[in-house]
Amino acid sequence: MPMSRQPFNFYNHRPMLSQSFATHHRHLFVLVLILVSSAASAANSEVDTLLSWLHSSPSTSSVFSNWNHLDPNPCKWSYITCSSKNFVTEINIQFVDMALPFPSNLSSLLYLEKIILSGINLTGTIPPDIGECSHLTVLDVSSNSLVGSIPSSIGKLKNLQDLILNSNQIAGIIPVELGNCTNLENLIIYDNYLSGNLPAELGRLSNLEVIRAGGNKNIEGKIPDELGDCKNLKVLGLADTKISGSIPASLGNLSNLQTLSVYTTMLSGGIPPQLGNCSELVNLFLYENDLSGSLPPQLGKLQKLEKMLLWQNNFHGTIPAEIGNCKSLKIIDLSLNFFSGAIPQSLGSLSNIEELMLSNNNISGSIPSVLSKPQICYSCSLILIRYRALFQQSLLQNLTKLLLIDNDISGSIPPEVGNCTSLIRLRLVNNRISGEIPKEIGFLKNLSFLDLSENHLDGTLPAEIGNCNALQMLNLSNNTLRGTLPSSLFSLTRLEVLDVSVNQFVGEIPRGFGQLNSLNRLILSKNSLSGAIPSSLGHCSSLQLLDLSSNTLSGMIPVELFDIQGLDIALNLSWNALTGTIPPQISALNKLSMLDLSHNKLGGDLMALAGLENLVSLNISYNHFTGYLPDSKIFRQLSATELAGNQGLCSKGRDSCFVSNATMMSMPNNSHLKRSHRLKLAIALLITLTIAMAIFGAIAVVRARKMIRDDCESEMGGESWPWHFIPFQKLNFSVEQVLKCLLEANVIGKGCSGIVYRAELENGEVIAVKKLWPATIATAHHSQNGRLGIGGVPDSFSAEVKTLGSIRHKNIVRFLGCCWNRNTRLLMYDYMPNGSLGSLLHEKSGGCLEWEILGVALLCVNPCPDDRPTMKDVSAMLKEIRQENREECLKVDLLLNGSSANNRQENSNNTPSVMMQHSYPQSNNTSFSGSSILHSSSSMAKATFK
Repeated sequence: MPMSRQPFNFYNHRPMLSQSFATHHRHLFVLVLILVSSAASAANSEVDTLLSWLHSSPSTSSVFSNWNHLDPNPCKWSYITCSSKNFVTEINIQFVDMALPFPSNLSSLLYLEKIILSGINLTGTIPPDIGECSHLTVLDVSSNSLVGSIPSSIGKLKNLQDLILNSNQIAGIIPVELGNCTNLENLIIYDNYLSGNLPAELGRLSNLEVIRAGGNKNIEGKIPDELGDCKNLKVLGLADTKISGSIPASLGNLSNLQTLSVYTTMLSGGIPPQLGNCSELVNLFLYENDLSGSLPPQLGKLQKLEKMLLWQNNFHGTIPAEIGNCKSLKIIDLSLNFFSGAIPQSLGSLSNIEELMLSNNNISGSIPSVLSKPQICYSCSLILIRYRALFQQSLLQNLTKLLLIDNDISGSIPPEVGNCTSLIRLRLVNNRISGEIPKEIGFLKNLSFLDLSENHLDGTLPAEIGNCNALQMLNLSNNTLRGTLPSSLFSLTRLEVLDVSVNQFVGEIPRGFGQLNSLNRLILSKNSLSGAIPSSLGHCSSLQLLDLSSNTLSGMIPVELFDIQGLDIALNLSWNALTGTIPPQISALNKLSMLDLSHNKLGGDLMALAGLENLVSLNISYNHFTGYLPDSKIFRQLSATELAGNQGLCSKGRDSCFVSNATMMSMPNNSHLKRSHRLKLAIALLITLTIAMAIFGAIAVVRARKMIRDDCESEMGGESWPWHFIPFQKLNFSVEQVLKCLLEANVIGKGCSGIVYRAELENGEVIAVKKLWPATIATAHHSQNGRLGIGGVPDSFSAEVKTLGSIRHKNIVRFLGCCWNRNTRLLMYDYMPNGSLGSLLHEKSGGCLEWEILGVALLCVNPCPDDRPTMKDVSAMLKEIRQENREECLKVDLLLNGSSANNRQENSNNTPSVMMQHSYPQSNNTSFSGSSILHSSSSMAKATFK
């Protein structure tokens, strides 16, 4: 029977209610106290954890001034985010130089969800207890100095979405436990020292969108087939690793894939046709591999593809016409492969194309007239007449770059080139192009880079060239151009480099060159220019290199040249008919590295050169100089060849020939006193000679015995011949310390010109030391011309010393110095560890290819920024250099030993794609030669996506 409802009487139940309320109140009060106490304790623990981390460094930034230990919680601190209950949920510090270890005891931050400590110079290792931060969704410690390995405990972080560890020094393997992070979306671990295989367990991560593990040079093995199960994957980056094997066909299942970046690895096999199913693909970067076969026509299904970079592989066959269906394509680079046949007409329908690069293949036929606006780099031995239609097409008004470098192109430059008004760069270097430069070139108002060097161009330089007022570089060297230099050149106010060397120009050097304030290289050598050097050149305030050698210039050296404060690379006035004395104002060029005044009619003394402390190369031979030699380092190192032909000059090799400026000023001018001085000097020499003859026999015996003993000694510094040492940097070590390191155990490379050692010095510094082979030295001693270089050492050694010693740039390995005695020649460089360029410069080349490597290095400091290669360019060029045989070394030697321009031109077709044409101006008998512009035939497109 249901209970009847009775009205509730508050008063009748009051005693019971009071008792119950009091009991519950006490319980609730205790519970609140416990919760408050727990929260306060947790807050205090978080304060302690964060402050102990911050104070682990003696110096902390002022931006942490509000981190106060008296605060009940850290929620108001900078870089800290808390929950509504005042628990720390996020630490976000980016690009503040803290120099702290990875924070310890982070597991005490019970509610921590995000750790973002990027670019703060974080050190130490990632602790294993990171796996106890169970709420963690983001761990970003990129761009730091972390070492150690990735702890396997990270696999316990079931909520982790972003693991970002790139740009550290983390080593070890990629833990397979990452496959347990089922919510992981971004795995970004590129640019570390990780090794081992890419775990197949990553295929279990169905939410994974990004894998970027490139730049870990020891990651190896195959791309796991299981990655095809990561249905949401958008980015796969494994560039610059040792990944090998074939591209898995399972990647065709990745319908969301946008970027496939596996360049500079060891991939082989073909491109699977299934890749055509990746309908969202935008970037396909597979260059610098060992891929082969033909391109699958299924790639034509990739409607969103914008960049297809497949250069430097072993692809063959024809270019599929289906590529023309990829309507979004902007860049195609198929260079350095074995493609054959004609360029498909279908490529003409690619309305968005910007760069089409097909160089170094076996492509035949003409360029389709339907091509509209690609930047074409086409190296297929075409006859120039075949691409006359290229210029005639009105559609080609959008052409921006035409690079036809190092081919066998003949014919003339068609006047229709003037139709390409959008041209920015025109380079036709090292071909057989003849005829005149068409005056229509003046229509190219946007042209900034014009390089027609090393051809057979003749006729005059058209005055219309002055209309190309955007020109920054003009190189017409090594042709047969004639006539005078047009005054219209003076309107090229943006010009930085002008090289018209090795032509047949006549007349005077125009005074208007002084208007070119941006000019930093002016090279007019090996022409028939006459008259005086115009003083207006002193207004070229940016000039770093001036080469007027091998002309018929006359008159005195204008003092205005020495107003150019930036003239620090080279001044070459050799092989002219200059007269007068060296102006004392030349001492203002205290940064100058190379000076050649040889083969002129200059006279007087040489004391004006005493202040040129940075000179690395000096040649004053075959003039009318008289008197003493300045007592400076460069003069004490000069060889007899560099002083020869000056009848009134004090002979090299006597200490009495070297005098300081002060001594020179105090010397009496009275001729009687001079004769008296000579008489006294002769008597002293006679006495000295007598004494020397008396003890000669004894010295000869002692020396013979010592030479026999020295032959038996090791390379530990036991050689008796005195060492000559030229430092090109401020050094903290001695020759003796270097010699102690020349042991067999320290050898890192041997080549055709020498042996290279790794020398760890007493102060902890590590350098690379190249020791020339004795055979190389002997050959140089007995060379046909018999010329000597620095300090009487052979030209092969001298040329390298002078070149490397003159280069000062942050992006080039430093040349520290050289030393030699009668038997041994040593070159010292900064040592470059960790493989990379070091393995090529020190360990691979052994020295015989260093000149080509130097050519690459000089490209990196090209005065025109747009023509400097990226690191991937450099890598590709160095790899090409490595593959050159010893015959190429001999060609480089011919260049360095002063081969004629004709010989150089004949050999150039077989030289590597990057060469020094000359590193600095060369006269027939000088110690350095004139600089024409370095060029690269590299047309490869690059990606920096890892």
